[in-house]
Amino acid sequence: METITHPQVIFSGTTLIGKPVQKLTRTIGDLKGLFADQNAFDEQDANQIAYEVESYLPVAEGTEGGLFFGITRIQPGTIGNEYMMTKGHSHVLENRAEFYWCIEGEGIMLFMDKDRNVRAEKMFPGSLHYTKGLTAHRVANTGESVLSFGACWPSDAGHNYELIAKNGFAKRLMKVNGEPRLV
Repeated sequence: METITHPQVIFSGTTLIGKPVQKLTRTIGDLKGLFADQNAFDEQDANQIAYEVESYLPVAEGTEGGLFFGITRIQPGTIGNEYMMTKGHSHVLENRAEFYWCIEGEGIMLFMDKDRNVRAEKMFPGSLHYTKGLTAHRVANTGESVLSFGACWPSDAGHNYELIAKNGFAKRLMKVNGEPRLV
């Protein structure tokens, strides 16, 4: 006789529910050095939530052939003229790709290749974004409400945050005359 079981994790709109879900909260203080306007950054409440990530990692990190799944929610707002954003990363195994899709809100996904060429794609509910290997990426919330998006990536990809922390992106996403612009 076959056994029918319930899933360990449930995707409930904009959140993941279940015992194995890992949760990460990044505060504005965690984003030190990310924004161009240091004075505007220093005026912020360092304990204010910038974004939250929920992840389901059903296999051990580094497992070849496995997949991870996550949901990120970025708060709205700007620091100086820059939109609230994720730290951004590339993958430790640089040739690994990743999918993002927008669930709610609006934003911009930034991509930077190995030659530091930057391109941007608008995010809106239902939009799907493919990050090919050898590409750094980050997301900014350009709307007035929370931006939620899902992600699926190889469990052996790893995250290289140091590359972006050290060198930044070649262009910044700024609010210019009320509109997002790469500068």
